[in-house]
Amino acid sequence: MLTPMYSLAHPVTSLLEIRKSRFLGCVEPIADRASAQLRVAALRAEHPDCAHVCWALLAGGHSAAVDDGEPAGTAGRPMLDVLRHQQLDGVLASVVRYYGGIKLGAGGLVRAYTDAVAQALLQADKIAHIPTLVVWCELPYAHEGIARHLLSQAGGELLEVRHAVTVQLRLRLPATAVGELREQLLSATRGELDWRLLDQ
Repeated sequence: MLTPMYSLAHPVTSLLEIRKSRFLGCVEPIADRASAQLRVAALRAEHPDCAHVCWALLAGGHSAAVDDGEPAGTAGRPMLDVLRHQQLDGVLASVVRYYGGIKLGAGGLVRAYTDAVAQALLQADKIAHIPTLVVWCELPYAHEGIARHLLSQAGGELLEVRHAVTVQLRLRLPATAVGELREQLLSATRGELDWRLLDQ
């Protein structure tokens, strides 16, 4: 039996002060690495005077752990371990550090970054995580409306539309809905459908 995975209902923050350094932790739902990198860039812009913006990501089978100038293995990896221990996916953990002038040592840094993420997670509402897949499909113009309607009913998201000789759609939808949507579109278009699973 597969271990159930969870995501978060909404972002949650924490604040730790350790030996004059402030650690602003945040855990939040995120779709993929590209979205995580945009969020981290936004944090850097929001906190231009901070010393570090360390982060860890688990999303769609991909992971990342970034120390952002802290000694290797003292920030991103411990944060990632907290996410893994909680069976999370589709989650970004970030910690913004304002340096207080007192060095914490490797052990102190590991504890600080771990605690900042763990405290935020204590307040977080977990929800069942349903994996998603990205699909590319091509169909006649006459069926674009029904495709959009069926996608909405399946709980999917329209990522991109291209209008050429046919309509080309890039979709993200729950993995459990992929087969049914494909069958519905094959039926609606009477077989005039190109359908491909994409790497996310």
